[in-house]
Amino acid sequence: MGKHRKEDRLPPTAGLPLRNKVVAAVVAGGAFAAVGQPLAANAGAGQQRDVQPLAGAKNLSTAITGTQNSPAAVRLLKTQLPAQAEARSEAQELAKAKAIEAERIVREEAARQAAEAAEEAKRAAEEKARKAAGFHVPAEGRYTSGFGSRWGSSHMGIDIANSIGTPIYSVAPGEVIDAGPASGFGMWVRVEHDDGTVTVYGHVNTILAEEGQRVGAGEQIATIGNRGQSTGPHLHFEVHEDGTKINPLPWLRERGIDVT
Repeated sequence: MGKHRKEDRLPPTAGLPLRNKVVAAVVAGGAFAAVGQPLAANAGAGQQRDVQPLAGAKNLSTAITGTQNSPAAVRLLKTQLPAQAEARSEAQELAKAKAIEAERIVREEAARQAAEAAEEAKRAAEEKARKAAGFHVPAEGRYTSGFGSRWGSSHMGIDIANSIGTPIYSVAPGEVIDAGPASGFGMWVRVEHDDGTVTVYGHVNTILAEEGQRVGAGEQIATIGNRGQSTGPHLHFEVHEDGTKINPLPWLRERGIDVT
């Protein structure tokens, strides 16, 4: 007999490990894909299933390179990779844009609050400085009339309009020398200050200080009214220096108070 080839001498089971590996690979590949339609009971041995990519796959590129699969499944998986990458990129860009916008809003709000706080601090500092210097605004309100000629007569003070009951303050420390009825003013309060200057507060509604009382700068002495010869609720404020009525505006401004 002729010489036997080496392959002929292999035992019948010599190829089983290789076949087992192939079967295992096929099984692993089957876990990667889902069967689209079940095979008919009499399907031929060569009939293929409609294979779709595994919906829950977290890393498609690993699935493609790391498992055995049909060409159709691989093609479908490859078409999904760019779409998933594009979706992730769009989501990242959107999140980045939202974060930038939120940061901008926070910065603008912080700047607004800081500006308001700075303005409030400035006003408080100015008010504190005025009080420390011994001067205070006579009343809050709208400046409506100045010192000098008006309607064919002399207006010897300034007018600050506001609602009835608005507080009136002594502009500087001094002593109340009049508090009661006054011709033309209905009622008034007059304060003589430490340097001899007298300030007059006319058309008041109520009087809160008494004659002879010592008052400080910013202490309330009356409220705005509409008494006497008045065209509406307001404070008529005058300054008398050495017995002469002077323009209150520059006098107040020299002391850090601007009512206009």
